[in-house]
Amino acid sequence: MTAPLTVVALSGGVDSATAAALLVEAGERVVGISMRLYNAQGTAASSGGRCCGPRDLEDARAVAAHLSIPFYVTDYEADFRTRVIDDFVAEYAAGRTPNPCVRCNQHIKFTPLLRRARELGASSLATGHYAQVVAGPTGPQLARAVDADKDQSYFLFGMPRTALDFVRFPLGELTKEEVRAHARRLGLPNAEKPESQEICFVPDGDHASFVAARASLSPGNIVNTDGKVLGQHEGVHHFTIGQRRGLGSLRVLASGEAPSPHYVVALDAHAGTVVVGERTALDRQEMVVEDLVWWQPPTEGLQACVQIRHRHPARPARIETIDERTARVSFAEPERAIAPGQAAVFYDGDRIIGGGFIQ
Repeated sequence: MTAPLTVVALSGGVDSATAAALLVEAGERVVGISMRLYNAQGTAASSGGRCCGPRDLEDARAVAAHLSIPFYVTDYEADFRTRVIDDFVAEYAAGRTPNPCVRCNQHIKFTPLLRRARELGASSLATGHYAQVVAGPTGPQLARAVDADKDQSYFLFGMPRTALDFVRFPLGELTKEEVRAHARRLGLPNAEKPESQEICFVPDGDHASFVAARASLSPGNIVNTDGKVLGQHEGVHHFTIGQRRGLGSLRVLASGEAPSPHYVVALDAHAGTVVVGERTALDRQEMVVEDLVWWQPPTEGLQACVQIRHRHPARPARIETIDERTARVSFAEPERAIAPGQAAVFYDGDRIIGGGFIQ
């Protein structure tokens, strides 16, 4: 009897390579697919070391050859440009802080790629994400990985619910150290490859220049919370809520005495204004979350833990739905630096019950 076919999304990194290798070792039939997402020719990304960059496609091909599995490259440049890059530029230009990895998982990796896997006759799609699929009250649910330091469930909340019957995360029960050990044991050619840290299409980390080259932006004023003009800026895309870096030349007087540091506390792209204030001005106890995705039907007065950015602890909160796609989140204690545009993910223990984007 022929074993079921599993498609593995190979990014070129050690995680997806190890996921594929473990499935092959278990005797499964595996096909590797990489996604060509953007043209980085002539940029720093072309040198490799970035998620889904051109050199990473060659690393993925080498892994497939080592494992003796079929390998395909699919072109999703147009979808990626519209759904991820254009959204990234528009959000920064609007004074919001986007999360392109969330959008990519939401619209690219688990939509057209999933469709492609089914077209190949696969019974499942596996990735190298650190997350788990667990049984929930209404069917399979997404949950945190065993390795809390590597957990990527926050980035995956927006994937289609229907995908969980088809998607597998072979690394969900492993630590990063265990994954590296498996990669070395299995002789993977990228076993020692460092992790990518920057946004794949902004490999030099200079997102402001990336946005400025693609959007019409205007300078404006930097003001304090009383509206006093303290300086000028070259565009709101240079800033995000909670930012302190780059504001060192601006000083405010605390109680008319010693100067205290500034933090960005609000952005008004329409007026071109960056509002700065003391650290306490960053505290907020409520926020509105839009474009909601629910993994289980919300109940009145829902209590959950809400995570407002990656590597930030999830905090207890009450969630009240405003309408089908919008909710008000009230934290038990004030949260600091809530940034519009970032994802807010709702957890019940380790299980995701919903999420959306901070309004």
